[in-house]
Amino acid sequence: MDIAWLRQVMKRRRQDAAVIWRDEAYSFQDVLDAADSWRRRLEDAEIGRGSVVCLEGDYSPDSIGLMLALIELSAIIVPLTPASKAHRDEFLRDAQVQYVVTIYGADQTRVLPVGNLASHPLLLELKASGDPGLVIFTSGSTGKMKAALHNFGRLLERFREPRQALTTLSFLLMDHIGGINTLFYALSSGAKLVTVSSRDPDTVCRAIERHRVEVLPATPSFLNLLIVSEAYERYDLSSLKRVTYGTEVMPEATLARLRQLFPKAEIWQLYGLSELGILRCRSRDFGSVWLKVEGEGLQIKVVDNVLWIKTETAMLGYLNAPSPFDEEGWMNTEDVVEVDGDFIRVLGRRTEIINVGGEKVYPAEVENVLIQMDNIRDVVVYGEKNVLMGNVVVARVNVFEREDPQSLKRRMVSFCADKLARFKIPVKVVVAEEPLFSHRYKKRRTQSERKSPACSDKQER
Repeated sequence: MDIAWLRQVMKRRRQDAAVIWRDEAYSFQDVLDAADSWRRRLEDAEIGRGSVVCLEGDYSPDSIGLMLALIELSAIIVPLTPASKAHRDEFLRDAQVQYVVTIYGADQTRVLPVGNLASHPLLLELKASGDPGLVIFTSGSTGKMKAALHNFGRLLERFREPRQALTTLSFLLMDHIGGINTLFYALSSGAKLVTVSSRDPDTVCRAIERHRVEVLPATPSFLNLLIVSEAYERYDLSSLKRVTYGTEVMPEATLARLRQLFPKAEIWQLYGLSELGILRCRSRDFGSVWLKVEGEGLQIKVVDNVLWIKTETAMLGYLNAPSPFDEEGWMNTEDVVEVDGDFIRVLGRRTEIINVGGEKVYPAEVENVLIQMDNIRDVVVYGEKNVLMGNVVVARVNVFEREDPQSLKRRMVSFCADKLARFKIPVKVVVAEEPLFSHRYKKRRTQSERKSPACSDKQER
């Protein structure tokens, strides 16, 4: 695929810092040189149009150069990070990966054929088109993680429009649609991308201070962790001009606290799905959870309070599951929303709604109340089967100081009495030691997610 337009942007800024990796600056020319080197190596290995290639690694000048080379060769890219290790074999099989390219460090790389046959009709269709592809695995909140195949060329079209070049932190990983969005925003606007060795609050805040980061793209779970850790008090974060969040519902209490901590920063809500890409949105204001989803080639509708979207950036389909699109190309996002004119407010995933004796409970509503309690560090709310009520509300919490669960439950009932309807108040409280979020800093709500390996703040390099 011809991405001459992107190369031109990078050449104009060739001497400027493109990536901060391991606290060292690498220029746009360094990234272009890495892309040229990788292209020669890939061509020698007969990797090209339609080849399904797993890119294993985190952000680095070398891995970014590799991704650009794969795009130019019209390969189909399956980015994976070390955090995906537990599902690696399944992912390689479901995406029908033919080659694995692993980047361990500056001088440690490996190109390995794995022998899979790329025979899925969608892969063959994409190969015939001559366009590059991108496979993103969904977060798996409803069960098996699905392999969403995108036409990478379509996703890149939105970045042709010049944008303000703001130094941006690479919080979301390369195997996340939001991470891909961040990377190509930075490259296409000539902005500096600041990478971090881990996603814990101190490491992130240290990088913001040292490299004068202007944009922090994160998740509500991380932003809550940033608040409760008080890392913001230990570093100079005055360079921040914009904080963006997405992937899950933002508790209004957390958003209000962010507005207090960063009064000069714009706080934007983003909306996107692995299947649809990151969509253009506009918040009602910087302290609002209401947003307007808009953009050329995008249509939305609300059916029975559920958001449906039709967009030109939608994936081609799943490689390991039936297509979620109807005959007209609409996708049911499963997000339950409220509507106010042109603005919507996401209440939560329909699959996460707790049915208590016929009454609906949205976990995010309950979490927004519980997070305001003393001694609650973090909380995730979910349903548990019950013979009499169908389901009951369960709160799984991290606490600051050790507390007897029964005592905590009594305090919780008392605290919620005038804030929530009785059926919404948790009847079971679980005090957990492990983090309540995944390696993508998204809350673990389902049973399978809660049983998966605990999130580690450290990311291998």
